Amino acid sequence: MISNQQSLNLSPFMAIYDIVVPKDNMLRQINDLVDFSFVHEELQNKYCLDNGRNAVPPIRMFKYLLLKSIFDLSDVDVVERSKYDMSLKYFLDMAPEDEVINPSSLTKFRKLRLKDVSLLDMLIQKTVEIALEKEIIKSRAIIVDATHTKSRFNQQSPKEILMEKSKLLRKAVYQINENMKDIFPPKTTTNELVDELDYCQKVIDAVEKEESIREYSKVKEKLNYLKEIVEDHVEHLQFSNDPDARVGHKTADSSFFGYKTHLAMNEERIITAAVVTTGEKSDGKQLQTLIEKSRETGMEINTVIGDTAYSEKENIQYAKQNELQLVSKLHPQITQGARKKEDEFEFNKDAGMYVCKAGHMAIRRARTGTKNAGRNQIYTYYFDIDKCKQCPYREGCYKEGAQSKTYSVSIKSTEHSEQQTFQESEYFKERARERYKIEAKNSELKHRHGYDVASSSGLVGMHMQGAMAIFAVNLKRILTLLK
Repeated sequence: MISNQQSLNLSPFMAIYDIVVPKDNMLRQINDLVDFSFVHEELQNKYCLDNGRNAVPPIRMFKYLLLKSIFDLSDVDVVERSKYDMSLKYFLDMAPEDEVINPSSLTKFRKLRLKDVSLLDMLIQKTVEIALEKEIIKSRAIIVDATHTKSRFNQQSPKEILMEKSKLLRKAVYQINENMKDIFPPKTTTNELVDELDYCQKVIDAVEKEESIREYSKVKEKLNYLKEIVEDHVEHLQFSNDPDARVGHKTADSSFFGYKTHLAMNEERIITAAVVTTGEKSDGKQLQTLIEKSRETGMEINTVIGDTAYSEKENIQYAKQNELQLVSKLHPQITQGARKKEDEFEFNKDAGMYVCKAGHMAIRRARTGTKNAGRNQIYTYYFDIDKCKQCPYREGCYKEGAQSKTYSVSIKSTEHSEQQTFQESEYFKERARERYKIEAKNSELKHRHGYDVASSSGLVGMHMQGAMAIFAVNLKRILTLLK
């Protein structure tokens, strides 16, 4: 049950916070900046209003998730820290003597209360509203880019995942006491998952018996992570058990297994829109959605800055129709010819190659036709025929017995003459230099807020992780600008 009334905290110890949580503390500043009542309003229909025992206030549960993202902590560790860190207790609107929640409550909150909420758009909207209200957004340009997030399971076998996590725990323990090598059980010699699980459980038990070691934070974090995976092995430890994750390509020689988050950010470095997709999706196809989402937040836009991935013919036409300056260099392999939409392959601008629907990248490219001969030249892309023979999407794509699989596109540079003229102007070159800002933002998301690896499996979990991480970085940026 959830109450419609926000309860008052009448603890006689509340004055402690005025002593131990200074005015310039980041969490105190966030509390002063944001009216979190929007969380209660958004989620109250997910609770019963007149039956059952009282639930933990949804605002407090939401703030726990925000703290996880701000400090890049696991469920167990953020709850543990809230026992003794007075700034966290103040932020969570708890009295100093209050008991903390059980970490398992956060899992239930995510699955039962947040599952059907468009959290990503709602939180971005909230932060942009705050920035506009504080009059710190002056620009009328957005910078667009995509950042990749690797799947939590990263195409490893269950045994490989367990071996990796148990190794990290042992390494952390050895830094404190090398004699633990004699206490740990012998490593498994079989390829059986059940044997590896048994070994990991024995390692966990050995560490938990050593009270002087297990209390070190670097050991505790690795221990909690391994325990979580062992306990959830039935649900999670299967080959590539991330049904939504896909292979994406960063360059011709490097790939990743996971997701992409397509971002739009204004020149004040506040993220104004985000779209989460599987890893193989093209960056350019998300541009129009990013522009429309940014405008829905109240942003006025007259310029869009991005790399070559965004200079597709459709995007140039869209920009012209909406009176936008598209600062994005042309690439000769933009259009897809006269194919049906469902038969189109995605172009990876980093690798300079096309990627098929199964996520396989072309292995070489050839150019045919004579320039200025009255007909368009063609780029032909060649795929690995052995992969095509085994591909689950081969029907209608690969002809049985064929010796090669190719994909050809026309080079239609004449259709982009206006954009080509624009990109040679001094204005274009000057505005294009602003693109570095979003690369720095991507780095901040990954290295300070754990966005380099997905915290759970599936697109739903990735949306939730993205929502909290972006909300955190936007709030931090607003506080910086207000100073």
